[in-house]
Amino acid sequence: MQETTLKIGGMTCGGCVANVEKILRGIDGVERADVSLDEGLARVRFDTQRTSVAELVDAVEDAGFDAEAA
Repeated sequence: MQETTLKIGGMTCGGCVANVEKILRGIDGVERADVSLDEGLARVRFDTQRTSVAELVDAVEDAGFDAEAA
């Protein structure tokens, strides 16, 4: 397991936070995803054998948010 922090841009409300968490938690291999609107960050714990930081970033960006590894 690995933990990473992603910078998330474009979130404006609690609904955005819930959406980003749902996206990240739906990725195969993600064990935990906690998103903070105030910080603009997502902390994700995932299995490196099943997904990657690049895949996490791509999934968030595909949903219309900005994302990058912090």
